[in-house]
Amino acid sequence: MEAKHKSGFIAVIGRPNVGKSTLINSLIGQKIAIMSDKPQTTRNRILCILTQPDAQVVFLDTPGVHKPMKKLGEYMESAVEGTLQEVDAVLFVVDAAEKPGPGERYIVERLSKTKQPVILVVNKIDTLEREAVLPAIDVYSKLYDFAGVVPISAREKINLDDLLGETKKYLPDGPQYYPDDMVTDQPERLIAAELVREKVLGLTRDEVPHAVAVDVDEMKTRPKGDVYIRATIYVERDSQKGIIIGSRGAMLKEIGRLARHDIEALLGSKVYLDLWVKVSKDWRNREAVLKSLGFEK
Repeated sequence: MEAKHKSGFIAVIGRPNVGKSTLINSLIGQKIAIMSDKPQTTRNRILCILTQPDAQVVFLDTPGVHKPMKKLGEYMESAVEGTLQEVDAVLFVVDAAEKPGPGERYIVERLSKTKQPVILVVNKIDTLEREAVLPAIDVYSKLYDFAGVVPISAREKINLDDLLGETKKYLPDGPQYYPDDMVTDQPERLIAAELVREKVLGLTRDEVPHAVAVDVDEMKTRPKGDVYIRATIYVERDSQKGIIIGSRGAMLKEIGRLARHDIEALLGSKVYLDLWVKVSKDWRNREAVLKSLGFEK
């Protein structure tokens, strides 16, 4: 008798900076979700697709959960709420080295309002001594009745097969929704914009925290087969613009060099990346600007 094929949708949720994007990228096998050691790097629900012979798992990489402070925060919170209502199961990712605090309790409160099974994913076990992992799991297990618990290291790819096996238990029988070679539903221009933003966050460190957005204004394949991309980096203050451009344009040039490398790997072709920096004061609180950048409730 032929084994049934499973397919379904899995939300990946957790506080900022617990390794959700690293986990998604490690599972998919290529870079789709942007990574940074700054919290709140994921703003869009980037949908990533893992296709295997027996199952197709569609991951929704939610923005890191936090209490919203600005209009952008409200958008992100609404994206999380919507995701939790439409999935087959939830992966709650936590940092093994961090004790649960108000942020984790806030998430548990949200999870208690859903009927979907929740798997606790205890990440970064490579940073702990082996005997410290069980106490970390025990602390979290007292907060919620989890359907399963899997300790992993997303960075070192430890126990990811176990996590997939546990996840597949909660997928319904169903067809393959997406083609074998499709790994995300996001348009290439959005992924390109996110890769540029990742480099801005990584290179400017604490100087331009999250007052930055990137919009791809133009993306076209030219006659010789290379891809031309013109993108605008938006910040909130003139001082931030100066930081991103850098002395004699050195910072902007480095942002472009690193982003181009990743975008070329994504597209499989040579890329000419034309970057501009503009000030849009307090854009995170202006609904019209948020809408123009693709943040819609």
